[in-house]
Amino acid sequence: MTSRKPDEPLARNSRLRLVRPRSLATARRAATTRRTRPAPRPPEGTPPRAELARQARLVLADAVRIARWAAAPRGPQTGPRTAVAQAAGQASASGPLDGPAAVERAAAELDLTPARIRAGWDRARLAGLVELHGATARPGWRLQAWDRDDSAVLRGWVALLDAWSLVHPLPEGVAPGAVAEVVEAVPQVLSLLQLSQGPVLVPALLDLLGQRVDELREERCEVPADGAPAQGPAPGEGLPALLDWALEGLAEVGALTLDRGTDADGRHATLTPLGNWAVWVKLEQICVAAQSPAGNIEQSAADMLRGCARLTPGPARDEYRAWLAARTLSSAIAELLAAARGEDALLRGLAFEALRVVGAPAEAEVRAALAEPSLRPYALLWLAEYEGTDPDDAPEVLTREEATWLWVDTAAAVADHGESELLVRHLDSAVQGTVPALLDEVRAVGHPRTVQVLVALAAAHPDPALAKAVRRAAFQVHTGGA
Repeated sequence: MTSRKPDEPLARNSRLRLVRPRSLATARRAATTRRTRPAPRPPEGTPPRAELARQARLVLADAVRIARWAAAPRGPQTGPRTAVAQAAGQASASGPLDGPAAVERAAAELDLTPARIRAGWDRARLAGLVELHGATARPGWRLQAWDRDDSAVLRGWVALLDAWSLVHPLPEGVAPGAVAEVVEAVPQVLSLLQLSQGPVLVPALLDLLGQRVDELREERCEVPADGAPAQGPAPGEGLPALLDWALEGLAEVGALTLDRGTDADGRHATLTPLGNWAVWVKLEQICVAAQSPAGNIEQSAADMLRGCARLTPGPARDEYRAWLAARTLSSAIAELLAAARGEDALLRGLAFEALRVVGAPAEAEVRAALAEPSLRPYALLWLAEYEGTDPDDAPEVLTREEATWLWVDTAAAVADHGESELLVRHLDSAVQGTVPALLDEVRAVGHPRTVQVLVALAAAHPDPALAKAVRRAAFQVHTGGA
């Protein structure tokens, strides 16, 4: 029995009103104690981030001009959205561009040579300044934030650095296997330059490159079943030309300077401040991987996320960084999203927390996830925070239906892995002001776990009137009743 009169509307019962809604981000912070470790300091002599960003803007100045020109609105027949995207958007970074007339037009309008137009367009794509949608070029978020956000600039430049092998034509007559080995060995060359803190002679770099290539071949242990010698480039074959190619490619993206000297023995390479900073950042990531406190580096994404479920946010982020540093970003992002697509709602939320640590490299994949109903609310929140929205305000990007779907999904995670008290407190984060309104919209949203969530909430809530209303809603969803 309850004190509500039989003819009193359910929504007017004060016990069925919710407290003032809190955002999911606020609720998440309230449930855990944030622990963070101080950020490591870059090496002495590293310029401030503002100066590094200024240098990165100089490296990408042509790319930014071309990206803005290509993304600017024009007429349907003559605008760069069709011309440049069709002429350059579907070509590889090292291949010839189709539509020379469009490139010539861009060169004339921007007062650049056709070669600089092609190179700048490739850099704009590699740095994430433009997004290609078929034959249409759209400005990426990084381009929109270019003049005001130093972090966006540095992330864009690092993305270009990671793609250095795509910005410089390969030397002719070199085996693809040898090219792949050199690309894999270049981080050790950069590390030597960073540790030397000054110029390094090219012959010394060549020795290191040869040693690293030999190590890679030994690690692969490519021996055919019949015991015959493995087929492939001979040790040292083409390495001098490939080292020159790599150093020139890294110089083109602003990572180092190459003094050509008067002879081969006198040439030397030196990291730029940007290159020195980037190598230090990557070495820090490797150190984080080596110091994984919870030992999840070798686990699958799903198992790693389960292992982080009981950690507070700070240590969890350390685990995410360690796990990510031990993998290529593309495979790690794909594995995290695969875990998010599973039936475990807890892993869905944790996967997007890990993707927040990934940052810019995950942007394209997260945007693609907007098309998947189960991932869309998480992807919208991720993108809002990535674009600078305060976490407390990020839920405002969700529609009422998306917010309700996310509420049910989060409730499912709490029901599966949390305590009944947490499930009751989860009511506070609903966007609806009353329980009847919440139940109406929960029934309409069509989440596959709706019945289980409502049954668990009814069993956990101490208020008999509210529990009865929730149980009745669960029955209606289960039977398809109104």
